[in-house]
Amino acid sequence: MSLSYASNLGHIPPINGLYSFVFNPLIYALLGSCPQMVVGPEAAGSLLVGEVVRSSIDKDHSSDADQRMQARIAGVVTGMAGAVIFVAGLTRLGFLDSVLSRPFLRGFISAIGFVILVNMLIPELGLAERAQEVDGVSHGSSVDKLMFLARNLQYAHGLTCGIAFGSFAIIMILREVKRRLQPRYPSAAYVPDRFLVVVLSTIFTWRFGWDKKGLEILGDVESSTGSPFPFQWPLVPSHMRHVREAMSTSFLIALLGFFESSVAAKSLGGGEGAHGEGIQGMSLSANRELVALGVANIVGGCFMALPAFGGYGRSKVNAATGGQTPMSSVFLAIISIICVLFLMPYFYYLPKSVLSSMISVVAYSLVEEAPHDIKFFIHIRGWSELTLMILIFASTIFYSLPLGIALGAGLSVLAVIRHSTKPRIQILGKVPGTENQFENAEDNPQRLEFIEGCLIVKIPEPLTFANTGDLKNRLRRLELYGTTTAHPALPRVRPVEHNQNVIFDVHGVTGLDGSGTQVLTEIVESYVARGARVFFCRVPNERSSVYRLFERSGIIEKCGGPKNFVKSVDEALKMAELETLEDFYRDNPEEGGA
Repeated sequence: MSLSYASNLGHIPPINGLYSFVFNPLIYALLGSCPQMVVGPEAAGSLLVGEVVRSSIDKDHSSDADQRMQARIAGVVTGMAGAVIFVAGLTRLGFLDSVLSRPFLRGFISAIGFVILVNMLIPELGLAERAQEVDGVSHGSSVDKLMFLARNLQYAHGLTCGIAFGSFAIIMILREVKRRLQPRYPSAAYVPDRFLVVVLSTIFTWRFGWDKKGLEILGDVESSTGSPFPFQWPLVPSHMRHVREAMSTSFLIALLGFFESSVAAKSLGGGEGAHGEGIQGMSLSANRELVALGVANIVGGCFMALPAFGGYGRSKVNAATGGQTPMSSVFLAIISIICVLFLMPYFYYLPKSVLSSMISVVAYSLVEEAPHDIKFFIHIRGWSELTLMILIFASTIFYSLPLGIALGAGLSVLAVIRHSTKPRIQILGKVPGTENQFENAEDNPQRLEFIEGCLIVKIPEPLTFANTGDLKNRLRRLELYGTTTAHPALPRVRPVEHNQNVIFDVHGVTGLDGSGTQVLTEIVESYVARGARVFFCRVPNERSSVYRLFERSGIIEKCGGPKNFVKSVDEALKMAELETLEDFYRDNPEEGGA
């Protein structure tokens, strides 16, 4: 598969794909925290590398035959992706695998699968040379390539089509047979179906002379420099133009690679596989994983390899076959070294169409999960998620991968910002027949009691600079309308006298920064200036940082002292009622005398 990824997706010499199985597994075995995980190149990362290689060739007006330059560009992308992950590990950014939303990943990965399927149709039909002769096809969008295929289908090479689609059919049929047999015969998973297809197609091509009948073969597989393991430091001044071209793509490769690696590591880390393949009680470190993958790809970039990350499928097979220690990765590296040094001549007669069909199988696996996710989101009416998936898929298909990347990442970041900056304050009402049970009044206002003269506000989250920017406006809407969803242009609904006592339930405020403290202080000052009484209930204990900020900012003093900080909403209501009576009798002494 590594030969296929390099030649057909990465547009670099095939042997550079094999380098990803030489250096990366060895370094991960030394530094990684999941002993069963096997790292190697993936279809998505290889395709993104190929996009950068193609773009750089276009800008430099280089030839596709300049394999040494293409390998160097791939080394720059891999090295930069490794550097991004390595720095993220040193700065303890292991939580980054949670940044990308599931709709973004599914839409983007499905689009990549579709792009790969369309790209592979050209060599599978024997139209690769014809596509290079037509301007705007090799480097065009998937739609451009589909239009090219439709116009040139009559020029397809019959033998190439037969071998390509035959190989695809055999692999897919054997894959389905293995899937059905595995519950009863677990050893069926070890049948090397793709290896058998590669070996048989190579032997048949050599024996029947198919290469003389127009079938393209892999040919000599050797390094572009002549050395079996050429070293080239990727970040040199002469490569700076490629660095600028590859910056955004390298970041996305790093993020997608780490996401897939973390999924594989977590599934194996606690014995969570379908058959308990993982090691029970094994401790995983996301930051250590970042460092290990970063160092592995930096070294891989020095040898112009494809980006390599943990693959769930490979790792699962390794665990199912009894791999328990990092030595399985070490043996993989040793076998890859033997292949590079001694076995490459035996791949001379391997048909390129077979490599393309193997990649098409991987591309199909990237797309086949999309219908399940689409069906699920339709069932739960998750229209925003569906819209995001469709936008990313369409922009990638009809325009380019970079646009899909930018659009998806931008929308995901905007969704995260919107979610983190939206205050979730609630107005509470009392459940009838209970003493101290209060619920969100916006959910079902008909079944709750509203306490006359009191506004009970619940703040269920930490207050930081991110979510306090609009806190005053939302609180004002609660005062006027009893809900945060009302339009501010509507006339007032709640009478002013219903806001004479303001009770803040701050049980969820487990954190408070300077900006949040300043906004909360201004809110308290505003209520006190209007003559309203302010109470806080369920405040963290006096040793907490939240309480200390309340003290230093003067919030406690402005509210009337510690007596206005109570343990429950019910207690705050009693305090408010007591102070209301005291104020009434103070203003009307004749009523007290009576």
